[in-house]
Amino acid sequence: MKKRSGFTLVEILIIVIILGILVAIVIPQFSQASEEAKFSNLVNDLQTVRSQIQLYKLQHKTQLPGTQGLTFQLAMTKYTNSDGVPATTQSPADKMYGPYIMRIPTNPFNDSNEVHTGAGPNTSYDSGWYFNTTTGGFNANDNAAHAAL
Repeated sequence: MKKRSGFTLVEILIIVIILGILVAIVIPQFSQASEEAKFSNLVNDLQTVRSQIQLYKLQHKTQLPGTQGLTFQLAMTKYTNSDGVPATTQSPADKMYGPYIMRIPTNPFNDSNEVHTGAGPNTSYDSGWYFNTTTGGFNANDNAAHAAL
């Protein structure tokens, strides 16, 4: 009798089916972990920017960033005095504050770091963030449930 070597077609098919079942179980968990990581990143970015907005408000006579003639981005990323006037140099001079953040973070759900500003409720979802110049609210600017965080 001959000694058999190798695998039969049935054995190979069984292994392929088992691998397919394992992949079907594992792949959705990786995509869920990716969404959870994006959400966690979004929450961290919101906390950071919101706390820096509060610091800006304390140092600028209760004025919100972007209300003294500067854009929100410039007010948060440049040196300014207590009246919100930008510094002419890159280093802090006497009574200069900021920068509060090095750059505007990127919204992980729409890959945009642009900040849309307005005095009322957000009706445009064409940027990464929305800053309400009346209330000081800073939120994710995408048409999803986490935009209300």
